[in-house]
Formats: sequence, structure tokens, C-alpha cells
Amino acid sequence: MKTLPVIVAVTGASGAPYARRLLQCLADQGVLAHVVASSAGRLVYRLETGKDIEEDLPDGTPLYDEDQFSAPIASGSFRTRGMVVVPCTMGTLAAIAHGLANNLIHRAADVCLKERRPLIVVPRETPLSLVHLKNMVAITEAGGLVLPPAPGFYHHPRCVDDLVEFIVGRILEHLGLTQEFMPAWQGL
Repeated sequence: MKTLPVIVAVTGASGAPYARRLLQCLADQGVLAHVVASSAGRLVYRLETGKDIEEDLPDGTPLYDEDQFSAPIASGSFRTRGMVVVPCTMGTLAAIAHGLANNLIHRAADVCLKERRPLIVVPRETPLSLVHLKNMVAITEAGGLVLPPAPGFYHHPRCVDDLVEFIVGRILEHLGLTQEFMPAWQGL
């Protein structure tokens, strides 16, 4: 592996294809992912991809349950490139926004914020309530990045995979990694 690992948390919101493609891209770049999935995240992953998350992970990828507080990602002494919560439920977003550490996903996110490491949350909900918006502001004020899966269309997507890759490309850019899904906008 060529760089610090990335924590990828999968929660129970719709959007498992984003997580799946991100994990593939990290592996392709030689970046080890430490994956933590909630029980609802595992269920939705199976429903949306047709596979259990374990089936999609490269050999040697650490996979943690949400109650596994002894995992290395629960400590600030375990160095990472950052964390992506994709997809992110509004419950997880609220817990992160308010510094709760009820499970390993929340704790790992809290560690990223306190250690000033990148934290990217990809909330998958619509429409958004005022509570959701305030929680997004709180995460942003704490140093996290809210990256809604709202794809652009200037790259002329031809299929759903193109839309997924647009979002995954943005995630990779914010982790400081390369992406080749879409060229940078050059203007008209």
C-alpha cells in the first residue's frame, strides 16, 4: 500500500454503489481501506448490489462491525488519510454533528475531527429538513466536509455508473487522490 489508509464507513442509507465504487478505486490506487459497516449498512449494501460487502472487499481489507470499539480506527494514534461515510444516514450525520460516539462509525469520525483529518460525509436523503441542514452546518463548522451525492451533467453521463463515478471522483479529489472519471472544468 502506497499511502496512509482511508476509513470507509457504510451506513444504512441508500447509496451502496457509491461505497462499492470508492472501495474499488482505493484498491486500484493501492490505498488500504479500513471498512466499518453498520448492520443496516450491510443490509442495504446487499439489497442494492446483490452481494454481501465482504464479497466486494480485496483480500486483507479490515472489516469492522459497528460495535467493535477495540478496532485501531477508534484511536487517534492510528494514522489515516481520513474517513468517508458513504452513504451516510441522517442518524449517523446527527451523531457525528453532536460528538456522540455510540458506535465505531461515530467514534472514528470523532477521531478524524479531533485530529484534524479529513472527514467526508455523503448524506443520502431528500428532501432535507431544517434539522438535517443544521447538522450539516455543525459538521462543516467542526471541520468536516459534507458532499451530497448530487452529480453534475456537464460530462454528459450515459449511464448510472457515470453518475456514481462523478461523486466518487469528487470524494477521491478531497482525499488528495487521483481520479480520471471527469476532467477538470476548463470553462467555455
